Amino acid sequence: MVNGLISLGDFALFSLRTLRWMFSRLPRRGTIWPNFYEVGVKSLPVVALTGTFIGMVLAVQSYFQFRQIGLETRLGGVINMTLLRELGPVLAATMLAGRVGSAMAAELGTMRVTQQIDALSAMGVNPVHYLVVPRFMACLFLIPTLTVMADFMGVAGGHFYCVNILGIDIHHYWHNSAKFVTNFDLFVGLFKSIFFGSAIAMVSCYQGFNCTDGAEGVGSASTSSFVYSFVAILVLDLFLGIGLDSIYFTLYPEGASLL
Repeated sequence: MVNGLISLGDFALFSLRTLRWMFSRLPRRGTIWPNFYEVGVKSLPVVALTGTFIGMVLAVQSYFQFRQIGLETRLGGVINMTLLRELGPVLAATMLAGRVGSAMAAELGTMRVTQQIDALSAMGVNPVHYLVVPRFMACLFLIPTLTVMADFMGVAGGHFYCVNILGIDIHHYWHNSAKFVTNFDLFVGLFKSIFFGSAIAMVSCYQGFNCTDGAEGVGSASTSSFVYSFVAILVLDLFLGIGLDSIYFTLYPEGASLL
């Protein structure tokens, strides 16, 4: 219990130091662009592929239930709203935590074990500013783009399966989708993704910076970064979902209806 509270406090201080450095002095372009390329460009294919299949899986799993009550033409609304609000941002964040977060923790952990971080400090370079801030900025600014890609490919996958495989009329599919899905749903997903990206970067870098000695320590830091990032994504998704739903029903008291 005490060790958990100490770690939580240390993580909070690490996060505050990162934010202070980010707002006081931006890193050089040479340290920013490689991280942006690694986080954004290299993550696009896996996020797009995952989004496509999730859209089709949603169609498969929802079709028979909706057909039993004669609402299969409403599938577009359900699939697209679920993707924009929940699955798009959560899947993009999960892929980012697995592909990028674990790599960050392993890279920084290796630098800690081989005393490269200590060498940076000895040369007068702040390691948080040099190593953490560029990675944090890459995750913070590029995860909304990855979320949009996951949303788009998921919508396209759901459309393809519903219209071409299940034979749902394309007019009714998109007509009901337009009635059910609002711009607020897209905003909810993008807003959540900013918090997800921040949490992934902080957790991964913190695990790497506090890596224990040896190859086992590096492996443990990489695994822990994904586990803690995934838990953080789910916890943030719950509380942000509750808060944003309250705002939605305050703005739109009647809400959206499938009927």
